[in-house]
Order: sequence, then structure tokens, then C-alpha cells
Amino acid sequence: MHHEHLADWQHDHRFSPVNEQGEKRTLYVLILTAVTMIVEITAGSIYGSMALLADGWHMATHVAAFFITIFAYRYARKHADDPAYTFGTGKVNVLGGFASAIALAVVALVMLIESLERIVHPQDIRFNEAIAVAVLGLLVNVISALLLRDGHSHDHGHDHGHDDDPHHGTHLHDHNLTAAYFHVLADALTSLLAIVALVSGKFLGWHWLDPVMGIVGAAIITRWSYGLLKQTGPILLDASIDKGGRQAIVDAIENDADNRISDIHVWKVGASHYAAIIAIVTSTPRSAEHYKALLRNFDRLSHVTVEINTCSSSKHAPTIGHQHTGC
Repeated sequence: MHHEHLADWQHDHRFSPVNEQGEKRTLYVLILTAVTMIVEITAGSIYGSMALLADGWHMATHVAAFFITIFAYRYARKHADDPAYTFGTGKVNVLGGFASAIALAVVALVMLIESLERIVHPQDIRFNEAIAVAVLGLLVNVISALLLRDGHSHDHGHDHGHDDDPHHGTHLHDHNLTAAYFHVLADALTSLLAIVALVSGKFLGWHWLDPVMGIVGAAIITRWSYGLLKQTGPILLDASIDKGGRQAIVDAIENDADNRISDIHVWKVGASHYAAIIAIVTSTPRSAEHYKALLRNFDRLSHVTVEINTCSSSKHAPTIGHQHTGC
């Protein structure tokens, strides 16, 4: 491929996670979810169960989210070397995760409204049929979760502490697959809550539990959605790394000779890749490669641009890091 023939002085702009297994398994989950959706909507219509109809249409939103996931993978791969994208397509998968998080939030809102409506206007449910289809839905969701878990690399959307640390290059985030995984968990959660509510309604007469479980499910899904938005939003907005990571880069440069950093920008160009633009002031200028070598331990700095400015020792240079009374 094109990026395999780059010269030493050329930059590679492939910052998208290569996750063929995740993409393939997401396709399997899409098929499973679509089939289950059709079964639930059909069963809900035949048995007159609003609960099944609601869950079926709820799954339809997740089918749309899985389409977003697969589209993001394929679009990022197809345009990986397209010069129209300044830093490659590393953020396409992040954008897919962000879009799916919005879809999750919409699902939660619809669940909340529907649940509140059922509290005001209780609906008759044919429990036996509804329970059977809800169990089928839960089984499909468990299988789907197992399919996605391995490709998911155990990244369940939590902050592992290294997300803003450019030193660590081994822990890769795939927000696109994280979003798909959360959609499966949301489906499994709503199916499980539906089963608990339906069984309680059938044997204990607790009809009120069905809408209450819907509200609980909406709250949990909202929390997942917020977590994804909190992760993906700053990346899409080119947010800088935290002060600790930024200072570590500054120290690595300024601890060498009389180098001082007058300007620095470090931001994510993908889920796990950083770009940096660094302006250095020094009275003993060296080659750009010398300064890049000082940052060799920062594995996740995938694209570094260095500007070198020569100064007289009699002048004071503005600095980002250490106070300096020389150059």
C-alpha cells in the first residue's frame, strides 16, 4: 500500500484503528439484531403487545447505529490515504462513536417518555408471549455482546488513565466498536428489565414495574451515552492533552542544552494517536531530527512538526516550561 513505501522524511497519516475483526463481528451483530427486530415487531403486532413493539422499534435504532459503525470502518479505510483529509481519517471512527452516542441518548429519551406514558395509561400485556420473545431478545443480545467483546479489547468506554498520556502507545481505543458494544449492552439491559417486569406482572400483579424498569433502563443508557460523548467530543474538537502530558513533552525538550519551547500544540488526530507542533528557541540549533529524537519515548506522538528559532544569548526568549534568564 501507499504508506508502506514512504521515505524516511515523509509522514504517514494512517491514524485509524485497524480492526477487521471488530468490523466483521459488528456485521454479524447487525444481522442478528435486524432479525430479532423483525421478530419482535411482528410478534408485538400479532399479540397486541405494546411492550414488544416498543422493544422492536428500540432495536431498530440500534440497527441504524450498527450501520453507522460499519460505514465508519469502511469509509476510514477507503479514504485513509486521501490528501483531502489533512491528518488522515483517524477521527472517522471517533465520529462514528459520537453519532452512536447521540443515538443512545435518543433511545433513552424515547424509553423515558414511553415509560411515563404507561404509568399514566397502563396497557394490557399478553405476558406469556411477551416473556417468550423478550427471552429470545436477551439471548440474541448476549450472543452479540460475546461477539463484540473480544474485538472490543476490553475497552468499555472507561478512562484507563493512559488516554491523555502520549507515552503509552499499546492501549488502543476504538470508540466506534465501544459504541456498538454499548448498543448491545443497552439492548440486553432493556430485554432483562422487560423480563423482570413481565414476570413480576404475571405472577405478582406488579403492572407498575414495567414502566418503572423502563425509566431505570433509560437512566443507565443515558449514563453510557454521556460517557461516550465525554470521550469522543474533545477529540473531535482538537482538545489539548492534559497539563501533565504536555509538561512531560516540554521537559523532554528543555532538559536538552538551552532549548526553550515558545509555542506547543498537542492534540489527538485519532482515537490513540497524537500530533504535535512545537516551536523551539535555542542559541545552539540542531536538526529537526535531533529534537524529534528527544521525544522518542512518547510512543503515541505519531505526527511531530518542529520549528527551530535561533536566538542571541543576550535576549530573553518567552518560554512555556522552565524560567530561563539566558537565551
